[in-house]
Parts: sequence; C-alpha cells; structure tokens
Amino acid sequence: MNAQDALDAMDVLVVGAGPAGLALGIDLARHGVDALVVEAGERLSPGSRGKGIQPRTQEVYADLGVLDAMRAAGGPYPPRQFWKNGEPVESSPMFDAVAADEGTPYTEPLMVAQWRTLEVLYARLRELGGRVGFGRAVTGLDQDERGVTVRFADGTTARARYVVAADGGRSTVRRAVGVGMTGESVDPGAFLVADLRVRGLDRDHWHTFLDDDGHGVALCPLAGTDDFQLGARLPEGTEVDLSLAGLRRLVAAYSRLDAADVTEVRWASDFRPRAALADRFRVGRVFLAGDAAHVHSPAGGQGLNTSVQDAYNLGWKLAAVLAGRAPETLLDTYEEERRPNAAAMLGLSTSVHRGEVRRGEATIQLGIGYWESSLTEETRAEPGPVRAGDRAPDGRNADGVRMFDAFGGPHWTLLAPAPVAGLGGLPAPGSYGPGVFLVRPDGYVGWAGETTEGLRAYAARAGALNADAT
Repeated sequence: MNAQDALDAMDVLVVGAGPAGLALGIDLARHGVDALVVEAGERLSPGSRGKGIQPRTQEVYADLGVLDAMRAAGGPYPPRQFWKNGEPVESSPMFDAVAADEGTPYTEPLMVAQWRTLEVLYARLRELGGRVGFGRAVTGLDQDERGVTVRFADGTTARARYVVAADGGRSTVRRAVGVGMTGESVDPGAFLVADLRVRGLDRDHWHTFLDDDGHGVALCPLAGTDDFQLGARLPEGTEVDLSLAGLRRLVAAYSRLDAADVTEVRWASDFRPRAALADRFRVGRVFLAGDAAHVHSPAGGQGLNTSVQDAYNLGWKLAAVLAGRAPETLLDTYEEERRPNAAAMLGLSTSVHRGEVRRGEATIQLGIGYWESSLTEETRAEPGPVRAGDRAPDGRNADGVRMFDAFGGPHWTLLAPAPVAGLGGLPAPGSYGPGVFLVRPDGYVGWAGETTEGLRAYAARAGALNADAT
C-alpha cells in the first residue's frame, strides 16, 4: 500500500491489525463499508500470545467465514501433565467438559497460535477486498461533527467518519481522546511467554513444572506448529532474560530438560498480569475495542475472545448507521452492551488466574447476553426457553433449516410463522418455544413477541428493515 492510499477519505479507520481490528475489518467489508485497517508494524504481529478460541468465538468465526481455516491452523488442547522431581505425577484435562447439544454445536476450546489467527483473518479480509496499511503508526487525532482526522508518524493524515481504536493495551488512540483505564494488578509475580523449539518432550501433553510455591514453567505444544509455547510464573522481583541463553537457563532450572534441549527462540515477551477497563468505550466518533478497551490476565483465554466479540458487536452497527438505515443513537449501544460484558470477563479472568474458577462452562462464553440493553425488547408476558437478549441457539426448524445457516451473513433474521415485508421470515425451531424472534446480525435475539405487533417499530430504530421497506 502506498502513502496516498492511506490518505483517502473513508467511512471507518481501524487502528491496529490484531484480532479485534482484523475481525472488525472483515465484518465491515462484508457489509460493504469503505474501511481501512492500519498497523504501526511493518507486518502482522508474531508470537502465540492468546491461543485459546472459545466456543462462542468459533460461532463468530463460522459466520465470518474463517472457522474451517482456523481449525486447519490449530487443533484441540492436550491434557495437562504435571511433573515433580523429573517424573510425571498427574495428568488431567485442561478444561472441564461441556456437553454439546443441538443448540450449542461447539463446546470445546480450539488452540490456534495468535500469529496464525492473524494470518487467517488477514487472508479473509483481503479475500473480501479489505485493506491493511502497514507501517502506519498513529500519533494523534482531531475530531469534529463530521469526522476524524488521524495523524501518522510519517507526517501524513487520513480522514474518516469514524475511528476504532484496536491498538492494544498501550493504545495511542485511547490516550489521544483522553480516556483512562481503571484496574489492578492480578499477580505480583514476573511472567513471560515465548515460542520455542524444544526437544525431549512429547507433543501429547501440556507439560507443567511447578515448585511448591507455585512458581515454575509450562511448555505447551502449539497446535498446527512445531513450536512449544513457554509460559513462566517467577518470583516477584525476578529479572527476566528473554535471550536464548536466559530462556535455556530458565527451562533447565525448573524442568527435567537440559538447557541444550531448547534449540531456538522464535518470539518472547514478558508482562505483569493486570486487569483494567477503559472508563469509556466511545468518545464522539472514536470507539475503543479489544485490549485498547480492556486488559486481561491470559488465564482462562478470555482476552482475545472478548476482543473479537467487541468487533462483532460494533461492525453491524457502524454499517447500519453509515448506510442510513439506523439513527446515530444505535452506536451508543456498543458501549452500553460491551463495557459491562468486558467488566464481567475481567473478573472471570482474574478468578481463573487465582484458581477460584475452573476453566470450562464458565469460560466458553456461550452464556453471554444483552438482556439489560436498550436494544433488547422482550414483549411477551411469559418468555419461553429463548428470550430477547439471549444468544440465538442453533437448531433445525420443521422445514429442516439449520439456524446457524440461516443466521450466516450480515443480515437480520426473522423467525416467525409467516414472512413480514422488509424482514422475510422462517419458522423457529421448537426448542425456541412459542413466539416471534428477530435475530441481530451478531446472533443475539434483539426482539421477541407473541405476535409481530411492535416489530416494525423496533426494526426501524435498530436498522433491521431493508432499504426498500423503511
């Protein structure tokens, strides 16, 4: 991409080509929104980082057209093998099992190294005609009632109607709009993560070597690669050495391996686990998403997943407002819905990190809903198994139509006994119970009623009606 490409005016400028930024780029592209993703680096970020893809995110990826590629790029989690004094002592599943049923086809987390996740998302974005401008470090911005002017380190600028900050925990955009983060340290210890080539360990287990005080290292075979991800929790005040020699010493000190068994360091990073939430997710025409809005402990695999779902919530709303199908106030529901959800996920991640909550049903994110949102209307006196605000489950109706197939794509879906002008319609599965259901583009039930009374008024304010039916 040349410099002039990034200077053209556009509808949405997304800052950051991480999981949130690329997922948002995909969603905007399939809605036909003129958007550009910019990334400060010269290429996609390396490293495994967040590797857990939770079942709810797998549903999102299926809708975005990347789940098959994600599965090909990764694999299942192996059981955790604990070691003591050089001997294996205990093996157990990493996650409590969650039973699948017709409404929840995906219940097991998928392991995909984050660098491979980025490759899959980037390829899909390019396939849809989306653009990424690398080497575009944002230094500041100014906004007015018509749009946002973004400044880059090379002296150029870009103009967009909206800007989305997906540029990580140290977000330049968040600072530029004056939004603070409120949070706490999760653990005083020193932590590091690295992608290594290792010999002498089988790839059928997540090998964990811990001292009695809880410090130590874990080596997880990264599905779809030849690497192991090293995770280490070290005593407070430890000076972390990320060099090959330093990581060899660390692995040899805690595990049964010799230093020479670590043959290569492919990427490494140290961090201090922290939970923090942005005070706001929107300032005028600027939105915060992903780590720019919330920073998690990596325990429980919630950060990347929450970030992708930020994008999934925001994309269709931006598209509806930009197309003139919905009022500007629809965008207020992004913060209204996502900030409380992110706060809950922060608490969950911290609890998992501290051993207070097990990985399993609590962490797969299938129970997320928007019941208190102003965009949710439940008009039935006695709701059935599925109510407004719920994630719309999978299943087949009497005609054999699979719901996830019907929901797939950037449209709303009406589940009703008969079609409605401008909305279409098909029967709901019996598992939904009685009623009429309008399912949002992000797979949540926005409106539910005993009949279609009030449906069109809701659809108009939510941007659900086709352009020729408004």
